[in-house]
Amino acid sequence: MRVIGLDPGLRRTGWGVIDSDGSRLSHVANGVIESDDALDLARRLVQLDQGLQAVLEAYAPDEAAVEATVVNKNAGSTLKLGIARGVALLTPARRGLPVAEYLPMIVKKAVVGTGHAAKPQVETMVRHLLPGCAIANADAADALAVAICHSHHAAGVRRVSAAESGPRAAQGGRR
Repeated sequence: MRVIGLDPGLRRTGWGVIDSDGSRLSHVANGVIESDDALDLARRLVQLDQGLQAVLEAYAPDEAAVEATVVNKNAGSTLKLGIARGVALLTPARRGLPVAEYLPMIVKKAVVGTGHAAKPQVETMVRHLLPGCAIANADAADALAVAICHSHHAAGVRRVSAAESGPRAAQGGRR
């Protein structure tokens, strides 16, 4: 399964693409989509959408995962982040991809083992889980962490689904 993880932001949206085969993960690509802060909000959102469309076209992921917004002290920043997050949710959904959302604490717990890990810890674990990966910057590292988190969660869901459908399938759908 190929997963794209997204760390949305109006100025910079990090993205990371990984392939997962069971518990085996491999890095495909990562980077950042930047918008020009000299432009008005609508044009900046178009830049994010176009950049994300190009990444989706280039790497053809099967699923997408987006980091959820946590409210911060600056209401204006939170609103802009929410708008950029909307683009991050909409663009892959328009391509027919399933889109999952994960809170930052869930991502950190899945990658580092604790929900209160610092950014450098997350980046270190991403490098450990994806050996040889050249990470573009902190936003791309966060996006790769989101993709890793999703691959772990999706694998668990598939195992449960297979276990539940196995006995029923063998018994003609009855328990």
